[in-house]
Amino acid sequence: MTHPVPTQPRTGGEVLVSALAEHGVDTVFGIPGTHNLPIFAAMPGNGIRNITTRHEQGAGYAADGYARSTGKVGVVVTTTGPAALNAATALGQAYSDSVPILVIAPGMPTGHPSHGNGLLHEFRDQRGAMAGVVQESHRVESVAEIPAAVAQAFARLNRGRRRAEYLEVPLDLLDETAVVENIVPLATGTYEVAPEAEVNRAAAALAQAGNVVVLAGGGASNASTQVQRVAERLGAPVITTTNGKGVLREDHPLALGSGMQLSEFVELIEGADAVLAVGTEFASADWFGGMPKLPKTLIRIDVDPAGLFANANPSHPLVGDSRETLRQLDIALESLSVRADESAAGRVASLKERIIEAQQRSAKTWLASLASLDEVLPENTVIAADNAMVAYNGALAVLRPKRSRSFLFPTGAGTLGYGLPAGIGAKIAAPETTVVVLQGDGGMMFSATELATAAQYGVALPVLVYDNGGYGEIHNEMVDRNDPVHSVALNSPDFPALARSLGCLGVELEDPADLGALVKDALAADRPTLIHIREESRASQGLRP
Repeated sequence: MTHPVPTQPRTGGEVLVSALAEHGVDTVFGIPGTHNLPIFAAMPGNGIRNITTRHEQGAGYAADGYARSTGKVGVVVTTTGPAALNAATALGQAYSDSVPILVIAPGMPTGHPSHGNGLLHEFRDQRGAMAGVVQESHRVESVAEIPAAVAQAFARLNRGRRRAEYLEVPLDLLDETAVVENIVPLATGTYEVAPEAEVNRAAAALAQAGNVVVLAGGGASNASTQVQRVAERLGAPVITTTNGKGVLREDHPLALGSGMQLSEFVELIEGADAVLAVGTEFASADWFGGMPKLPKTLIRIDVDPAGLFANANPSHPLVGDSRETLRQLDIALESLSVRADESAAGRVASLKERIIEAQQRSAKTWLASLASLDEVLPENTVIAADNAMVAYNGALAVLRPKRSRSFLFPTGAGTLGYGLPAGIGAKIAAPETTVVVLQGDGGMMFSATELATAAQYGVALPVLVYDNGGYGEIHNEMVDRNDPVHSVALNSPDFPALARSLGCLGVELEDPADLGALVKDALAADRPTLIHIREESRASQGLRP
């Protein structure tokens, strides 16, 4: 492709937005402000639309949902100071869960006094503050540097372990003009594969193991076909972490789904002769019921060398892209004539029955409504879930997605308020995709204003708010510790009325079995629908008057 060489001066804002368009960006999330107006001025002429959220943290979570559900880079544009730092929590969440989002903000002008002078939105060290939560925090010092900085950022964001980044452009450069050439996006098509000898040794170890379990994490989201092929060759059950949910479609005979906190999953791992772990840290955020004792034969595949040794040392560490390394592993297993024996299917089927029973016990409080929901969801559904018990004890265990990147959840940092804006981002990314939001009442109040964003863009987005009267998980922990119980009961609003006041539909669920029908109606609506569900649980008994 031939790219025209600019001959006329352009502002820094024009150069920046042109560079984003050069890298395939057509949607960003953010709020215009005094210092970033040159960026917004350049968007229409470069075919980029902005989704105006009601808070920069919401913009960050929306970009996260956009990125998780599509695999593309999510982009946020904020203004200086407090606006940029409002997005910092979302950046930290994306960093912890390896989600490729880029936050761009103007910073103090070049030559600005190091001790400050009271300029609007002045922060002592904006770039340095962001450096504490991202993979790379970069400040350019000239208009000429902007295209290279964007190209470098996208190259990093599209290779290896994809983590959040921050790019700062001094505000005076956004209006400064210069003749600057665009930079063609750097090629990112070559992926590292583990050395053949190491792959062969891992294959030999798997061939000798009588009982193998495959554990797929978020790092396997690009390798669904390869995970399935290797699991079928080994006759091995597949379990997934929260971020890996759906890597193997959960109606597959070998798919056991998610819910690492359940003792049955711990026992499964501890009873295995070998574990093949793909793209997972073995983090306590997944295994919050307790880490299993891992077998001596532990094969780990991870694109990040540091990730290979996080929380557990493998017997066979394989550094490389999950998809390509699994493909090579499958070839090596085939050369060893590895085939699942006829009894494997029966063993896994029996195991699956026991696991499903455990998952349903975990989700007992919400099982009737979630089962009704699952009946009406099409195969392309994306669930955007907040850090609520209905999500990590309920939906994570019993909803059965049919593809990867379909269960969006803030696992590592464990933030609140994520579900709604992440659902908006996923729906903006793919309007034809069914997206459903799961929220608790406490987390909903972190980002309830984003209902107005969803209404403005007219998305058919069911927002399910499970209300137990407050911060239910923390209430239960206080009780279990024999602590004084206080500060956890919430005087929540009339959620359906709140939704209606912000331009959405709002309804009350009377019977859990009716949730599917209400969601079906919501998916046919011309705007979001908030469905309020009064939860009957241990937490609600202690929190409600």
